[in-house]
Parts: sequence; C-alpha cells; structure tokens
Amino acid sequence: MPNDRTPPTFAEACRFWLKLGCISFGGPSGQIAIMHEEVVKRRQWISEERFLHALNYCMLLPGPEAMQLATYIGWLLHRTRGGIVAGALFVLPSAGLLWGLSLIYVRWGSVPWIAAVLYGLKPAVVALIAAAVARIGTKALKTPALYSMAALSFGAIYFLNIPFPAIILAAAGLGFLGEQWRKARRTAPEDAAPARPEEISAAAPAEAAPHTRPSLRRALRVTLVSVGLWFAPVLALALWLGADHTLVQQGIFFSKAATVTFGGAYAVLPYVAQQAVENYHWLTPAQMLDGLALAETTPGPLIMVLQFAGFLGGWHQPGPLTPLLAATLGAFITTWTTFVPCFLWIFLGAPHIEQMRGNLKLTAALTAVTAAVVGVILALAVNYGRQVLTPDRQDLDWFAAVLTSVAFVGLWRWKWNVIAVVLGAGGAGLIFKMLTA
Repeated sequence: MPNDRTPPTFAEACRFWLKLGCISFGGPSGQIAIMHEEVVKRRQWISEERFLHALNYCMLLPGPEAMQLATYIGWLLHRTRGGIVAGALFVLPSAGLLWGLSLIYVRWGSVPWIAAVLYGLKPAVVALIAAAVARIGTKALKTPALYSMAALSFGAIYFLNIPFPAIILAAAGLGFLGEQWRKARRTAPEDAAPARPEEISAAAPAEAAPHTRPSLRRALRVTLVSVGLWFAPVLALALWLGADHTLVQQGIFFSKAATVTFGGAYAVLPYVAQQAVENYHWLTPAQMLDGLALAETTPGPLIMVLQFAGFLGGWHQPGPLTPLLAATLGAFITTWTTFVPCFLWIFLGAPHIEQMRGNLKLTAALTAVTAAVVGVILALAVNYGRQVLTPDRQDLDWFAAVLTSVAFVGLWRWKWNVIAVVLGAGGAGLIFKMLTA
C-alpha cells in the first residue's frame, strides 16, 4: 500500500466518499480540511506526509483541487476504481441538488420571497469573492514582481477584455522565463535552492506501490480511455442535434474551460462570463451571480456553478427539444466535460508527481499563474460588486453595501462559516424586503 496507516476496505471507503460528497460545504479550504481530519487524523488511512504530497500536486492542476485530491486519495487506496468512486461521489450529490435548485429558479424565480432571498445572497457572494482575493493574495503575492503580475492580469481582463486563457499562458511564460533569467544570474552552486526534506522523502521509490509507478503503456491506455469518455457525449449530441446546437457548443466550450481553470471557480468565472454571457448569451450577468449564490448553498465543488450556466443555456436555447430536456442535458454535458478531465489529470499525472515537484522552472511558472489568478479574481470582485452595489448603474444600494461589508469582515477577521454567511444573508434579504414592501 502507498500509505503507512490502516487501509480501509473498498466498501468502507465508498461510504466515506458518499458522506463527504453530502457534507462538503465551505469551498475548497473547508473540503480539504474535512478530508485531512477524516483520512489522516481520525481514520488514519494515509500519513500526513502523503496527504500533503497529494495536495501539492492537485494545487498545480486545472480544475477543483478538493475534488481532485479526493480522486487522488481514492486512487492511492484502491487503484483506478477507488479514484473514480471518490471523485464521482464528491460531485454527484451537489449535481443532483443544484439541478433541483436550477429548476426551481427558472420556473419560480420571480416569486417575491425567492427574489428577496437572492437579493440578500448577492452581497454575500461579493464578500466571498473579496475574501478569496484577500486570502489568496496574502499567501501568493510575496514579491514586487508577483504584485505586478497580479496588477497586469487585473488590467488585462477588466479593461482590455483579454481572454482568461491568454492571461494564464502569458503568466506561465513570464514565470518560466523569469526562472531562466534567475538561473543565468546564479554563479555559485550554493545559490541554488536546496531540496526540502519532504521533497526528498516524497521521491523515495521504496514507498511506491506498483500501481503508482509510471509506464508508457499505462499512460497511453489512460489517455485513450479518458479522452474517449470525455468527448463521447459531445459527439453523440452533435450526431443527434447538429454541430450548431447549444448543447454541442456547451460541450466544446466547457471542455476548453476544463483545461484552463487554474485557481478554482472564482478564477474561471470571468472567462465563463466573457463567453457564456457575452458571446453565447446562455444567461445574463445577474443570472450568473444568482447561480454562484445557489452553488454556495450546496455541498461539493463551487465550480458546480458551471452546471447552472449549462442548465440555463439549454433552457433558453432548447432548439427542437423541450426546455426541461434541453436544460437537463445542458446541465449533464457541462458537468461531464468539467469533471471527466479531472480524472485524466490525476490518473495520467500522479505517477510522475515526484519528477514534477523538483522542477524549479515549473514551480516558477505556476507561481506566476497563481499571482495572475489573484488579479483575475479581483476583476471578478470589482465587476460583480459594481452590479450588486450600484444596480443598473444607479445610486448606491446601501443595504447591499452594509451586508457586503459585514459579511466580508466576518469571513476575513472572524472566520465565519461560509454556509452560515450564505444562509444569514439570504434571510436578511428576505426580512429586509418584507419590512420595506
């Protein structure tokens, strides 16, 4: 086994992953904390070192890091079937619940009390995004160069409307070239960064179980199967409805998004808004914000907000299908093309983790990407904050401003629980609308 603790049975692990999928509120930080408490401290399935080793790798990947960490741990414990079960059960409860909330939204979203709850949720979402900027920025921006990278990415997406993938690629390139330049300036061997003890320990081949060792044959098999599963539903929809149908466009678009979603849901939302809102017109900016508010109230990855976008795209542009069928298929194809690539990243890349962790150029590139993501999330906070605090570019909404401020201070200073903030904000919106009706 790849761990030095007590291994669970497959059935025991399945029950845990299902439970985790139902209780994993609080965004990636909360979800990772729950996994650490359960699989390392309480159940002792893997060691602290192995957990951190897996987490560091998942932080390098596009997509939701908490879901990928669950997949990685499931793979370590029970090979491929363990990874599939862990990743799928992390997502499925949230997907089912959000489908129901999306249906309620499109059919009864104009009901006054629902509109009042959403009115209170929107300031909470702005506060959550602002807190994410502060949290990530504090950890990621350690040098003037990284602050400059964040500022440049903010200006690029907010003022120049440059696509998110282009910003990420440019940041990675600058980080790579910066490490090349620093390497050229080093003249003495002692200037090189020494390997950390955990890196040396993590790379020890004696701990590697047979299924964790890389091989060309396995890599080819994983790639062929994963890519085939990834695009099979998209091709089936194209043959059935034609390549121009909304569902096919969603499959293609969210497949692209799955390869560039570094930094989690908050970072990818500007990219989705640029395309899903402004280009494809699947939903409006206000509806995207509503979807983020609904996603905050469900367990699982926050990036499930993309399923809401797929649902509304199908509902608004059903073509020859009924709106409900098109919306359901839109939610399915969006979720499928968002999460299936995550299994490919884990099953293909995890065996090479030791090689990747020692690569200084890769580390520098990803550090620059993280700084760029801070700027992108800040642009999202400013954009959504403007919509919430000054709706229709009119006077300041004082209730929204106060609620946003209180929620932000609570999240940042007093570490309030995310679910408590979301439910409290929704309740405050409902009470305010009842009192002012």
